[in-house]
Amino acid sequence: MKTVMLGVASREDASRRFIQTMETGKAQGSYITFETPAYLWKTITAKRWDLLKAMTGAGPLSIREASRRVGRDVKAVHGDVHALLNCGILSRTDDGLIVFPFDQVHVDFMLAAA
Repeated sequence: MKTVMLGVASREDASRRFIQTMETGKAQGSYITFETPAYLWKTITAKRWDLLKAMTGAGPLSIREASRRVGRDVKAVHGDVHALLNCGILSRTDDGLIVFPFDQVHVDFMLAAA
């Protein structure tokens, strides 16, 4: 199964993971990181989470089909798709379909005392 890790990491932590991959030649897995929890939750709203759940493991879909799967208006889903495309969570195929190329999503961040 292909898993993506959505998480919160500083720029330094993300850079360190990249450098480790380059130095060792070993893949560290698929990560999509956000600098703050606030940015993660601003990007991954409840409706966008539902969209990702519907697209996980589904392969390429049209926006209309994604809308049908989540039971929402095409125009509203179109806006969510573009927000997820802009931050790199979704991508487009050569024929213009949208895809979330993962079978599983793991969300990871820690809340610590200030």
